[in-house]
Amino acid sequence: MDHHQQLKMVQQLRENVVGTGSALQPSSSFSVGTEEVIIPTRTGGTRVLVYRPDSDLSTPLPVYINMHGGGFIFGKAEMDDPWCRLIADQADCVVINVDYRLAPEHKFPTAVYECYDVLTWVHENPAQFSTHADLMAIGGHSAGGNLAAAVCLLNQQQGTGIPIVLQILDYAPLDLVTDPAEKPSFEEAIPAEIAKTFNAMYVETVKDAHNPLASPVLAESLEGLPEALVITAEKDSLAAEGRSYAERLKQAGVKVFHKEYEGAPHGFTHFGDLAVAEEAWHLMSDKLKEAFSTAKKG
Repeated sequence: MDHHQQLKMVQQLRENVVGTGSALQPSSSFSVGTEEVIIPTRTGGTRVLVYRPDSDLSTPLPVYINMHGGGFIFGKAEMDDPWCRLIADQADCVVINVDYRLAPEHKFPTAVYECYDVLTWVHENPAQFSTHADLMAIGGHSAGGNLAAAVCLLNQQQGTGIPIVLQILDYAPLDLVTDPAEKPSFEEAIPAEIAKTFNAMYVETVKDAHNPLASPVLAESLEGLPEALVITAEKDSLAAEGRSYAERLKQAGVKVFHKEYEGAPHGFTHFGDLAVAEEAWHLMSDKLKEAFSTAKKG
């Protein structure tokens, strides 16, 4: 499939994304201030949605950077809007919700570097959102979880020492090399051919797929990476690579909390059983609050 064919297919996919109207909403509402901001990045400027809990604006808060899912080829920051409000309120932190550029118009590694640039800018400009430069976390859902893991690896590679206190990897694709047809199969899982198409639109070559910034499970060393919350869904073809990454992080001496949701399919935090989804979102909030508190004391 050439680039023109990819563009035609992805435009059809974006027009026919199912479920945006049926996406889950938190059972409670939260008093959170929001604004839309353009952050300068090497891509020419990145749109983000910023959430701040209703608290004293003079007090710098920790910051969590969030990336939405969508197979690298569709989706937008608004997909996570109601849940970013929950996290801002429950974890008492500023949330930066990134509307990163999508493939195939912007192939790997565009989004990785774009999200890294957002992280860097927020770290270097804490006064902009009244955030604490040394209390930063990053995470994402599905493709966004891949980007979060990649940004943590890139941050380590760059040697800039941006202090990420927690990475949240929520049912993330972490291995873009293995043929999706060879991964565990479940009736509830993303069909292998669709997953293969998503991957092909994101990575240009086999060499790109082998890059740890595309397939974090292939990183030679995970030593020194941030503490991790790894969430997997039992009925998800990506669960095995999530479990594998969590185990590799542990073996590298990284503190890891891994939670697998029994019977849950891919995307369960956005569609399906609200009680299970809320449990996962509150787990994210609790782990963020815990990591920020520990970092403050340290």
